[in-house]
Amino acid sequence: MPPRFSVLLTSALLLSSLHAAPTPPPAPVSAFLDQHCVECHDDDVQKGGLNLQAVSFDLKNPESLRRWVRVFDRVHEGEMPPKKSDRPEAAAVKTFLSKLQGDLTRADQEETARLGRVRSRRLTRVEYEHTIHDLLGIDIPLKDLLPEDPESHGFATVADGQQLSHHQLARYLDVADLALAEAFERVLKGDAKFSKSFTPDQLAEVTRGNYRGPESRDGRSLSWPITLQFFGKMTATAVPDDGWYRITVRGVESINPGPGGAVWGTLRSGACVSNVPMLYMIGLIEATPEPRDLVYEAWMHKGHMLELKPNDATLRRAPTGAQGGNVSFKGRDLAGDGFSGIAHRGIEMQRIYPVADRASVHRHLFGETNLKKADPATALDKLVARFARRAFRRPVTDEQLAPYLDMGRQALAAGGSLTDSLLVAYRTILCSPRFLTFIEAPGELESHALAARLSYTFWLSQPDKALLKLATDGSLQQPDVLAQQVERMLADPKAERFIRSFTDQWLKLTKIDFTSPDTRLYPAFDPVVQESMLHETRAYVTELLQKDLAVTHLVDSDFTFLNGRLARHYQAAAEVTPGQGLQKISLTNPKDVIRGGLLTQGSILKVTADGTTTSPVIRGVFVNERLLGQHIPPPPPDIPAIEPDIRGATSIRDQLEKHRSNESCNSCHATIDPPGFVLENFDPVGVWRERYGLRGKGVPIVASGTTPKGDPFADLQSWKQIYLHKPEQLAVGFVGQFLTYATGAPIRFGDREAVEAIVTQAKGKNFGLRSLILEAVKSPVFTHK
Repeated sequence: MPPRFSVLLTSALLLSSLHAAPTPPPAPVSAFLDQHCVECHDDDVQKGGLNLQAVSFDLKNPESLRRWVRVFDRVHEGEMPPKKSDRPEAAAVKTFLSKLQGDLTRADQEETARLGRVRSRRLTRVEYEHTIHDLLGIDIPLKDLLPEDPESHGFATVADGQQLSHHQLARYLDVADLALAEAFERVLKGDAKFSKSFTPDQLAEVTRGNYRGPESRDGRSLSWPITLQFFGKMTATAVPDDGWYRITVRGVESINPGPGGAVWGTLRSGACVSNVPMLYMIGLIEATPEPRDLVYEAWMHKGHMLELKPNDATLRRAPTGAQGGNVSFKGRDLAGDGFSGIAHRGIEMQRIYPVADRASVHRHLFGETNLKKADPATALDKLVARFARRAFRRPVTDEQLAPYLDMGRQALAAGGSLTDSLLVAYRTILCSPRFLTFIEAPGELESHALAARLSYTFWLSQPDKALLKLATDGSLQQPDVLAQQVERMLADPKAERFIRSFTDQWLKLTKIDFTSPDTRLYPAFDPVVQESMLHETRAYVTELLQKDLAVTHLVDSDFTFLNGRLARHYQAAAEVTPGQGLQKISLTNPKDVIRGGLLTQGSILKVTADGTTTSPVIRGVFVNERLLGQHIPPPPPDIPAIEPDIRGATSIRDQLEKHRSNESCNSCHATIDPPGFVLENFDPVGVWRERYGLRGKGVPIVASGTTPKGDPFADLQSWKQIYLHKPEQLAVGFVGQFLTYATGAPIRFGDREAVEAIVTQAKGKNFGLRSLILEAVKSPVFTHK
């Protein structure tokens, strides 16, 4: 064949392959599409950007598989064909869905069997911090020194969103050096000591610059609602070193308590100067007429001091009593003038080591080895092997261990001490992929990989000895043993890590600081309210898990958790006992029943608003994806966002009606908008309202609508009643969120049958949250890569 002809033929074949006709779907699928779908989704029309004539049925292609899953879901949910079109017969829909579901499930499960659901996953920065703490026995914060973890499918644990770049590896190396230096220094030099008491007079000492400290009077330190930045700072409490401190505030009591019988404030730490304005929350202060000691534990940076002040935005603000940025109490009696304040009789501060004392750190690093008497070469080999097994969370072969031993031996041969040589080897181990990532092969997880998945789900850290023992003897993979370990781990104090990590990501509480409510529109919102909102939601989820309460409690319940300040913010009628902080409250008063469930808690309402206005779209997407198990695709790029009218002259519902006139928009908004509408009676800081606009002078709020399944509702309570009768849907949604978080991969099409089986197994226990988790852990979705 002539060369020129050969080149032309090759080019022709290449062009032919590029423009080859797409693989057609099987006959039952194709027939249904031709009759009911292609008219609106062909080469010419392409409504919603979908051309079914151009979508290949090559289900090994991830993009093709994704598109056909979307087609399945739209038909399955009754969104397509559109309601205004001729509806296909039920038998035809059933045949179409059955055939398509079988093909999609088979294709997806084949890929999962070959590659696993989860690609390579590494430790998140929070998991890294907890692991280093438990491995070395140290307590210094590390996560903020590492690059932030991007979220994928709502969670930082999902492998698809993770990266492991040269920059990140360099940061891990730096943090490993810092952590090891801290551990070795504590063993070799001892723990730093600090214990000091401060009288009210000492706390009120004027050092330099403008005075913004408390008032000292009659043996008490008094702090008032003065709005100057850093008012209430106590210069004397500046700490000499970075570290954890136990802070005891003696004899805390209220001055002129208002509604609720307490004065609420905050205890924070910081440099308390304008060029370093960041303040770190230590805890809330609830001052009552009865004096009592309050104890806090917090990490403080070197040179940072305490700031204590009333931080209730509803309190009458006291004047500064001086010019400029100064505060003066000379010749004044703020208590006699009726101002509310917080008093105490002094502060004690003590350096603590909450993870492990010096002897325990020695055992973490060196076991029972006496470093001064041990033979360096023998001890090096023994300790490096021991450390590698603990760090890698599994037995280590001689081949795997060799590079780390070589590093330590080279350092020892070069004249380094035993500790210096161990430091070199340990450093290398902490930067190994075997430490930073999860070693999992496709198929069923081997026992040590399963132990790691369990421990990082519920403790965000490495397996303990009990888990490793069960992994080594092979019994961990037995379903009853697996369930026993889940119960044991949830009963451990370290399970608080899981509740906080999972809850904060699942419900987007990590975004609580992303917006600051406009103080002109919401002047009563303050740091005490925001912190209390977080405590409310975490306590509520904890109660559901500990008591194995039904999944319907996510939608509604007859109790919640409130403190006095939050109850006042919500304008709740329930009585809250002063001085007891957050407490379980029965919602028996008709005024309070709206507060049942998760959706009406202030933390949820705040993270789904922008600080100025609310949007049914944002809240509707949140409810659908986080609670109802409905994935909402992103809007088309040419569809502009809707901006609510903050004056309230035009309701956002009216704006959405125009938006929904577009058929492509309407198909999604029929699902998005209903739960968003029912939450419109709550403003961006979670307070009930009847109208839009400034001070409720805008148009009335209409919270009625129809669910995607055609169920009408008149308001929030009637919407809740609809979903209280759909526990299976709520259970599927919760299980999907938990398994996405725990395994590091979103629920795939091929996982749906397993999820439904989990829900069926938990039905006998009223779909309790704990039961759902136990069944999820025993399922192949959890026990396989």
